[in-house]
Amino acid sequence: MTTNEPFTSKDGTAVKVDLGQRSYTIHIGEGILRDAGQIIGPLLSRPKTVIVTDENLARLHLNTLNKSLDGAGIEHTAIILPPGEATKSYEKFSFLCDALLENDVERNDIIIAFGGGVIGDLAGFAAAVLRRGVNFVQIPTSLLAQVDSSVGGKTGINSRHGKNLVGAFHQPLAVIADIALLDTLPPRELASGYAEVAKYGLLGDIGFFEWLEENAKALFAGDGQARIKAISKSCEAKADIVARDEKENGVRALLNLGHTFGHALEGATGYGSCLLHGEGVAIGTVLAFRFSEQNGLIASGAAKRVQAHFASIGLPTTLSDIKGDLPDAQTLVNYMRQDKKATGGKLVFILARQIGDTFVAKDVAESDILNFMREELQNR
Repeated sequence: MTTNEPFTSKDGTAVKVDLGQRSYTIHIGEGILRDAGQIIGPLLSRPKTVIVTDENLARLHLNTLNKSLDGAGIEHTAIILPPGEATKSYEKFSFLCDALLENDVERNDIIIAFGGGVIGDLAGFAAAVLRRGVNFVQIPTSLLAQVDSSVGGKTGINSRHGKNLVGAFHQPLAVIADIALLDTLPPRELASGYAEVAKYGLLGDIGFFEWLEENAKALFAGDGQARIKAISKSCEAKADIVARDEKENGVRALLNLGHTFGHALEGATGYGSCLLHGEGVAIGTVLAFRFSEQNGLIASGAAKRVQAHFASIGLPTTLSDIKGDLPDAQTLVNYMRQDKKATGGKLVFILARQIGDTFVAKDVAESDILNFMREELQNR
């Protein structure tokens, strides 16, 4: 690593992920993709890098990144992959590792993950295992990736047994979140990412959730300040949790609010366009609040409030919002058994005491979840 002073953006904000010697900065601002070369340059051991991206991003934004790297005197090449969740596979992982080695990537080099959660997870996992660990930088291009998957070092690919079951913890050297990139996101993708934004308010900050209830429409309308605040607050919340529990042995599990239900629904629908990740999280979060209510953990009406907020910005909130057939309750519970939080063969859920106050429940009876899912399917 060079001794150059690290880049600090004059526009936007920065959030630090405090992990001692492995600490890094999340740069958040509008148009800061143009500054990528200045941010990455001081982190390089030699002026050379490899970009991993997908076909959609390459068409829309790769030229801007290339110009920024050129301006900083950084040699670069790009590996372009197909878009979509199917890219997080053994096949594409193997292809990517071979392509990186063919480009002479060394341990002290930097791989740039330039894309949404799929590219970030895949490229990050390749960086984690290639030569037993190569540096990487995240440049997340979707709202979901900017507030969640690019921060905290979780990387991985999907298995036929479930989502993100093969992977590693591998922290980036920096994260560059340019809110201008959100302008080219399809509305459905933007809404999907918003489910992860709202999650941070629901799991531990009712004030932030109340702010979102007032300002979500401005965020979707393109208000830059609203977007920067929503993203920075989300990143601050995640950075704080990751600093306290990097490897998810405790409090970090709270970040999976809605995910045990949501991942099961994603698996049941084939990890495709039928149900995007954030859509599964939205439905799963409502289910978590409904289950909490049914078990007397939270006052009546909280689940409806959460459901109403997600519905107001166009997110699905119930099983009936999922097109096509769903398997029976037992099959859905079987998907939940593959959840990474499962301990001693028992299911683990994030449940709520109130909006902004959630906890890790390790003693939920499988029979209770099975009966709950049967009722939800009957009401579909």
